[in-house]
Amino acid sequence: MTRKVLQRLWLVAALLVSWEALSRWRVLNPLFFPPPSKLLAVLGPLIWGGSALDATGHTLTRTAIGFAAGIICGALISAAISSVPWIRSGSEPVVSAMYASPRLTLLPMAMLIFGVNDSARIVLVALSTMLIVVIQVSDAIRGVNPAFVDLARNYGASQAMVLRKVYLPACLPQFFTALRLSFGRAFVLTISIELLSAGNGLGNMIWAAWQTFYIERLYVCILLAAMIGLLCQMPFRVLERHFTKWRGASA
Repeated sequence: MTRKVLQRLWLVAALLVSWEALSRWRVLNPLFFPPPSKLLAVLGPLIWGGSALDATGHTLTRTAIGFAAGIICGALISAAISSVPWIRSGSEPVVSAMYASPRLTLLPMAMLIFGVNDSARIVLVALSTMLIVVIQVSDAIRGVNPAFVDLARNYGASQAMVLRKVYLPACLPQFFTALRLSFGRAFVLTISIELLSAGNGLGNMIWAAWQTFYIERLYVCILLAAMIGLLCQMPFRVLERHFTKWRGASA
């Protein structure tokens, strides 16, 4: 266990030690690159005072609601695209165009339609999640070998059994990839939106630290966001290992 932890964290530890030393020796300007020891002194009051926890709660709430809505809509749209050829041919250009466009450019339009509130922000997060899921899952469904489907039907499998025994296992790895990618994108987009329009959240804390030139707090908020994003990826990996055990068995 200790060895695995060291293997995962040695680079992070080396970077932090190097950063501390270079800042202390003024190879790096401590005004713009304050040493990690100073950042820890700022992190404590932020956490114990509750401001960091409150901001994290707002950010994760927006992310979770938008992410959940995007997953549901994306899965339903993926099934329709993969099952009906005319829906697929008509939707592919729209999905590709929307995926290629920066989601933040749609923020003014979302505010115009839904108002200057969390609804507009959550809709953008849901849209970003939905697009990733649609692209990943529809490709996974279309990539299922037709021979497996025919074989299952020849042995008397119903449509429900074909979906459960053939399509679902084949699509699960790419679906979990879509979950990880879309959650990371949703979290980043939420913070980006908070930089521009929200009165709370981690993005708002980062922007306030920049406006007041509170560099230590700026770094702390950015690193805190990175750590939260990393920790939120772990449940998806645990679920993937649990539901795709057959991949390890067949490897």
